[in-house]
Amino acid sequence: MSTSIKVALAMPEDVAAGIFPPRVLDALDSGADLLSREPMTEFTSPQSLALLAEAEALITGWGTAMIDAAVLDAAPNLRYILHSAGTVKYHVGEACWERGIQVSTAADANSVPVAEYTVAMVILANKRVLQVGRKVHAQRTMVHAEAEFPSLGNYNKRVGIIGASKIGRHVMRLLAQYELEVVLADPFVSDAEATALGASKVTLEELCATSDVVSLHAPSLPSTRNMINAELIAGFKSGATFINTARGEIVDQDALLARIQRGDLYAVLDVTTPWDLPPDSGLFTHPNVLLTPHMAGSLGTELERMAMSTVAEAHRLGRGEPLKFRLPPEQRGLTA
Repeated sequence: MSTSIKVALAMPEDVAAGIFPPRVLDALDSGADLLSREPMTEFTSPQSLALLAEAEALITGWGTAMIDAAVLDAAPNLRYILHSAGTVKYHVGEACWERGIQVSTAADANSVPVAEYTVAMVILANKRVLQVGRKVHAQRTMVHAEAEFPSLGNYNKRVGIIGASKIGRHVMRLLAQYELEVVLADPFVSDAEATALGASKVTLEELCATSDVVSLHAPSLPSTRNMINAELIAGFKSGATFINTARGEIVDQDALLARIQRGDLYAVLDVTTPWDLPPDSGLFTHPNVLLTPHMAGSLGTELERMAMSTVAEAHRLGRGEPLKFRLPPEQRGLTA
């Protein structure tokens, strides 16, 4: 039996415009009672307080204001927070968990483009496409790729995945179609579970020392800060490629740059610390580094995937069904 659930948007206007264009709002409104097409950018104005008084679910996005006890006091009917992106740590306050608010995220949807980016970079890295391409441009002539990199190719190369997160798991699923050896380092995954994911479980030290490509998919937590430390970086296999689509602070960036400057390590970095590097950073100028501006995650047309995942959650609630992508309270500390 279908019931209507009262939903309000809570996020900056530019975020709402990008993720929830009119066609997506039309889809949302078809199975939920959308109280307003204008998002709440704060929770204190008379207009926001009127929406909060009615809302049973808030749809949030990047940049949503903190939902704390004061906000919840103004929202007596609120039971759900449906986040249209990944992490909720910056806007879902402790009071939400204490009061039993159910939280859903679009992290699964957002994992798709990150995994696609990662797999593309793995294949290009093993094929030495980026290095050969630079030589072609610099020399302005075709080069003998195999003479330059005799070990290029993807067949039987070892790819190390650090962290069986949602993204890490999706990367492993995509890599299964290639003739690669996949290894996984994650203290929370058993040997049997790693095998089911298509990987062999190894220690972090072994992974870093033996993998042709190392891809980081761990969350940014106090316990993971500088997890990829100078000792691990020094132990990277000569000629390996390090890919980071997670967070810059998980890596000792100074040690990484020092190793890159030795000339036998390559890096594909979609994230750094700080987000905006100083103009004189050696990461900008070293030919062994590819920097991209935090673009592995959902952008452009990919935003609609996250939006429609959130719309589907609202519709489930309207049909009296449970959330599909509920974030268990005990896992909130393990999210990125």
